[in-house]
Amino acid sequence: MRVLITLSFLLISNTFMTLAWYGHLKFKDMEWSKSLGLMSIIAISWGIALFEYIFQVPANKYGFKDNGGPFSLMQLKVTQEAISIIVFLVFSILFFKTEKIAWNH
Repeated sequence: MRVLITLSFLLISNTFMTLAWYGHLKFKDMEWSKSLGLMSIIAISWGIALFEYIFQVPANKYGFKDNGGPFSLMQLKVTQEAISIIVFLVFSILFFKTEKIAWNH
């Protein structure tokens, strides 16, 4: 069960991370955000990133083998990075249709 909780929380966390880091790049397409300054965009991104931490910290706590979880520190990090790349690929395909995914990336 800890494997499922850890992987689910990592997926949710990385979804929020990707939205916080790259979602604001689509703000220009939204009427409500056209007059926002840099500080407003940073504040919105930090607000979204808060949810990243709300899921990332428990994922690491539940998943780490010294806390009764199934993963070593290295396994947690590599798993998180793999999920991050997958989430980013899905995000870029769905929201940035002009981006082409190719092997040279």
